[in-house]
Amino acid sequence: MIDRLNEKFGVKGEIDFEKRENGLIFLKVSNKYANAEVCLYGAHITSFIPHGSRDVLWMSPASYFEAGKPIRGGIPVCFPWFGPHQTDPEKPQHGFARLMFWELTEIITALNGETRVSLQLCSSAITNNYWPSGFCAELKMVVGKTLKVSLKVTNTSDKQFNYSCALHSYYNIADIRHIAIDGLSGTLYHNHLQPGEFFQEPGKLEIQQAETRHYHNTAAACVIEDPIFNRKILAAKTGSQITTVWNPGEAACTAIADLPDDGFKYFICIEAVNSFEDQIILNHGQSHETSAIIGLVE
Repeated sequence: MIDRLNEKFGVKGEIDFEKRENGLIFLKVSNKYANAEVCLYGAHITSFIPHGSRDVLWMSPASYFEAGKPIRGGIPVCFPWFGPHQTDPEKPQHGFARLMFWELTEIITALNGETRVSLQLCSSAITNNYWPSGFCAELKMVVGKTLKVSLKVTNTSDKQFNYSCALHSYYNIADIRHIAIDGLSGTLYHNHLQPGEFFQEPGKLEIQQAETRHYHNTAAACVIEDPIFNRKILAAKTGSQITTVWNPGEAACTAIADLPDDGFKYFICIEAVNSFEDQIILNHGQSHETSAIIGLVE
């Protein structure tokens, strides 16, 4: 498998494939802008390192790298539902896409030096057991000065369907107690942990406790200010009107098996989401694309 992939797609010094834990295959990209990695299981991006900086994404050192279990950290693909299934709690949290092996379909080196990678997951007898709809999902990854990740979903069935999804990005930070998030001031949000609707106070959001906030009707870019790492991270998006900010806090973190007890300190999730009133409805042949644009603010 590795030999076939390298023969078909490999480019010396730029594109390489590696088999790691439990036989999972990773694609490694290195170009003039950055290094990046994506696991073919789940189309799960695990690293984006602009040259001269540390990783923008955070991976849990306790993550499972095992078929049948989700990978913790990086950018999980949540599809075709976000959070628990609405009617069947036995179905996997955040859908099945992150638990499937995706097909690598294309790698292109653009004239400007960017690397463009496409992976695909289409409906099958296996996916029909979870969600009886005909679809084709494409995960596009553009590695350049920024990392652009896009999930394009097409309805290939003869019936209308609706879905929810998220690009569940984990950002690498020095200490959760010392960051600030700009871009959400004045936005209405639902607080999942203290149920109710609130408006974000003017100014920047600081994280001092466990947070699960779903910000509504916003396409705004966020900027994570990290004074200890001396950098600002851009978390922009398109095709999404919900932004979720999540950190489990100390107490919940200790109960999550694939997070170290102090893991909550070192990441913040800012997610491009289609859910709640922003669920996507597609007729036959229609598509929708949700994108996250990630990078460093100079």
